[in-house]
Amino acid sequence: MGPRGVPIAATGVLCALGLALALTGCGDGSGGQGGLKSAGTTPTAVGPARLWPDLPPATNPPIDYGESNTGRVPGIKAPGDDVHAVDPVAVVRAEEHARTAAPDALDERTLRALDACGSASAGCPVLRPYYHDLSGNGRDELIVGIRMPDQQFGVRVYLAENGGLTRIMSTVDQVVSVEIAGRDLIMRSSSAGIPGYEYRTAWTWDEQQRSMLPTRDEIIRVKPPGTGPSTVPAPRLVSPAPTPTPTPAPPPGVAPDSRAASASPPASAAPAPAGSRP
Repeated sequence: MGPRGVPIAATGVLCALGLALALTGCGDGSGGQGGLKSAGTTPTAVGPARLWPDLPPATNPPIDYGESNTGRVPGIKAPGDDVHAVDPVAVVRAEEHARTAAPDALDERTLRALDACGSASAGCPVLRPYYHDLSGNGRDELIVGIRMPDQQFGVRVYLAENGGLTRIMSTVDQVVSVEIAGRDLIMRSSSAGIPGYEYRTAWTWDEQQRSMLPTRDEIIRVKPPGTGPSTVPAPRLVSPAPTPTPTPAPPPGVAPDSRAASASPPASAAPAPAGSRP
């Protein structure tokens, strides 16, 4: 037992010595490599400062942004709470004929086109519907787009519940595009007063209000200011090379034309003058 105890003790001394050296190296922040270094003074957090604290808050919003444009669609049944089982055109018709005085009601021209949907002579203002779970209940909602005059575009979302449909969103704008990101419906519209910018509004389901609310509204620059040349390279137009026409072989017993044998190849086309397009 004694001889085996000597190496163990020596090993313990070496380990203790190595630990002491390691601790000494960690404690020296200016000498050894890998030591801790200060990142400088931490900036002081600055909280929001309220301006005009004596100004009383407004009690009534001056503009109806569309948050309350919800309601039950009359006369529409959704068996099994499945929006795929309903006709989008019939949904918009039933809704419009029941609420002609609503702020987001369709104009007379769009109404006439809506009533003519299905005929070959008129273009239906209701576009192809989309289906997506925006409320998070595990079922799809019905998303309807409606073309209107003056480049206006209406977007409506319907939720299936209790065997029918409930409108949970309705808005009209001059839309650049409509997108879905997760459970957000994002509408992009151009800014008439600030060229080169666009508005982006994200509509999100709110469980308490049981409707889609505009949770984020921002203005974003979409292209650099100024009227400089475009950074997108112009397409290169290349004229197709002419296909050579094969010379027909002479019939048997007829000697080939000596002029054809001595004909020189066609001269190449003269280069186009400067500034001309191909």
